[in-house]
Amino acid sequence: MIETQTALEKIMHDRKSVRKYKEGVVIPQEKLLYLLEQATSAPSSSNMQPWRFMVIQDEAAKQKLLPIAFNQEQIVQSSATIAVLGDKKMYEKAEDIYNASYEQGFMSREVADNMIKNSEKLYGGLSDEALTNVIQFDAGLISMQIMLLAKDMGYDTVPMGGFNKQQFAEAFDVPENEFPILLISIGEAAAEAYGSSRIDVKELTRFI
Repeated sequence: MIETQTALEKIMHDRKSVRKYKEGVVIPQEKLLYLLEQATSAPSSSNMQPWRFMVIQDEAAKQKLLPIAFNQEQIVQSSATIAVLGDKKMYEKAEDIYNASYEQGFMSREVADNMIKNSEKLYGGLSDEALTNVIQFDAGLISMQIMLLAKDMGYDTVPMGGFNKQQFAEAFDVPENEFPILLISIGEAAAEAYGSSRIDVKELTRFI
């Protein structure tokens, strides 16, 4: 067995879901933007990058979010809560995405044009349910990166799927083509998170 723990493995194991935060800790917006920028290296379906973010820092906004998030105290105690949203019209940015890939030398003009055409046709033709499933999958990939990067920057996080998504969309004027997926509170821990056990991976894995 491998016995040496890498820096990444340490961050992965040290990251816990923290629910009690030091109040009054301000994370500069520049740091939060840097965190999100680095997290966008996450993969996504056809590189459509369907994630959108709303960062809730203002005290009044936190109070508005509190009942929507079923009064979970980390909403008001933490430095900020990052709402991860999904854009059902993400394919409308296909031209921008693949033109940039061509300009940066990642693909030929022909390949870029084909990707634009195919992406617009594929995702523009999906049912609402299928499109939602794709976007939620991609949102999960970037959300994990956000939490690991936050830990590497010295902050703790907790992901929350338990909130009233319809009320959130109404209260925070979410555009019709977007929908809320996950809330991630971020800040400095005021108390250690609980540890948690894991099922032996040998029970979960089949080699064929």
